[in-house]
Amino acid sequence: MPDLSDLYRDKWIACTEQGIAIRWYYLWGPKQIPYSQIRGAELVKLGLASGKGRIWGTANPRYWASLDPHRRQKELALILDLGRSVRPYLTPDDARTVAAIIKNQAGLADVPERGNGPVI
Repeated sequence: MPDLSDLYRDKWIACTEQGIAIRWYYLWGPKQIPYSQIRGAELVKLGLASGKGRIWGTANPRYWASLDPHRRQKELALILDLGRSVRPYLTPDDARTVAAIIKNQAGLADVPERGNGPVI
C-alpha cells in the first residue's frame, strides 16, 4: 500500500516530499536522492542499446541503470544529473509524472525530452 505522503510510487521508485527513493539501485539495496542534489534531469527514449535490453547496471561508465525487470516494456527513461561523473538512469512506470515532480520539487527550469538515450 502506498504511503500517503508519497507524491508518486511504483514497485521500484518513489517520490516523496524530500526526494527520490530507488528500491534497488546498488547491488546491496536502495538509494535516496534528495531533490536538493538534483542539478538537472532529462527524459530519453529507450531503445535496445539504450536500456530496453538491460535489467540493471551499465556498459557505459557515465550512467547506472537501477534494477527494473520490466524496462523492456517501457518507452522512456529519466536521467538525473547530480553533479557527479555517474548519472542515475531510472525507468519509472510513469516517467513524465516523475519528471514533473522532480522539476517542481528540485526547482528546475525544465526537464527536456530528448531523442534516444545513451548506450547503457
